[in-house]
Amino acid sequence: MQRYAVVVDPLSTGQEYPAAFREAGVETVAVMTAAEPAEAFRPSWHPENFQHIHVFDEDLPALAETLRAYQPLCVIPGTETGVELADALVELVVPGTGNVPDLAAARRDKWAMALAVRRAGVPHLRQTCSADPDEIDQWLDDTGLRNGRLVVKPPKSAGTDNVHIVPEGADWRPLFDQIYGSMNKLGLRNEAVLVEEFAEGTEYLLDSYSVDGEHGLVDVCRYTKLQRGDRIGIYDLVDFLPPEHPEVLAVWPYTRQVLDAVGIRNGCCHTEVIVTKEGPRLLEVGARPAGGGHQMITKLATGSNHILRTVGHRVRGEFQESYQLIQYVCSVVISAPRAGIWRNAEIFDGVDSLGTYHAKHFAGGTGDLVRATEDLYTYLGWVVLASTDGQAVAADYRQIKNLERQIRIDPVELATPAPH
Repeated sequence: MQRYAVVVDPLSTGQEYPAAFREAGVETVAVMTAAEPAEAFRPSWHPENFQHIHVFDEDLPALAETLRAYQPLCVIPGTETGVELADALVELVVPGTGNVPDLAAARRDKWAMALAVRRAGVPHLRQTCSADPDEIDQWLDDTGLRNGRLVVKPPKSAGTDNVHIVPEGADWRPLFDQIYGSMNKLGLRNEAVLVEEFAEGTEYLLDSYSVDGEHGLVDVCRYTKLQRGDRIGIYDLVDFLPPEHPEVLAVWPYTRQVLDAVGIRNGCCHTEVIVTKEGPRLLEVGARPAGGGHQMITKLATGSNHILRTVGHRVRGEFQESYQLIQYVCSVVISAPRAGIWRNAEIFDGVDSLGTYHAKHFAGGTGDLVRATEDLYTYLGWVVLASTDGQAVAADYRQIKNLERQIRIDPVELATPAPH
């Protein structure tokens, strides 16, 4: 008898599920939240990988009935846009195999997430979310944050989309106006704006996989990010830490509290935490596999990843408590300092000859019009380095960054996208 797994929006990293499940003898059924994916995800939509594709038409009971006929092993999200529908379907199709139903909003909306963490008594950043700037203004007075550094961002986007820093005492309202009512990178209209205190410290990504409420650690990365103007969250370097590293031992217990607070019981999650002088503080969780090429580098560093953990659990009932770092791996992100015509992309041609080189990807080349890097959707490219020699990886990272400083872009005024 053919076995099936249902993946809602098998896009971005979720595009890796069909091959992984097929290798285990399971066919993947695709459920799309919309007939056409959001623009950022269109290149990763491969309908040819599926024998069965269903598009959600707002009739949840009918879709659930259709999916029950497959007697699937699971209903899981492939990317951020599929999280809410997967949560809604799982209790109707394979009840008890998902996460806590009553906390579904806390796994998708950053404000609901913050409230759930607060209710659970987990240390958190001060933040608010509203469609009314006057309400935010009052909150700033009530909390004493009026003249503090702030972060302003959409509550339901991803990839550091429209994340801004507001310096001490500066006016945050123009950023509110920019975000509120606009379409975000996931194709959703921003119906409110989230404002929070700025968190100073080192940021970590903790990938986890949970089975029946027991949380296993898949990998831990340390982020190095840049700030350009009022844009923060511009990635520079992602490097992996071993599970016994003191920094991991400091953030993993806190992260488990967060996972419980937002109702993670089964499946993938990636949690971004910043360690401030007051201790770890949650930035956000994503109840789905980490994207942006992360599955490839996680497997390179640890021999496993979210996709493989999912198949191991759903097909064979496996659970892993932690991971091993089998080699040093880092993803070096290349940024465009300004918008314009890129004149010397060939300076990166030689990175293939670096001793720790593993892979590279560049979104453009010499003569191409590029945007200034401001989020994960606008970087110029990345280079993955891997070796059992950590010092060699660090030396090659420095060489790549030296090349990045030589990037030449002739400035060109790019048209501002029309408001939606």
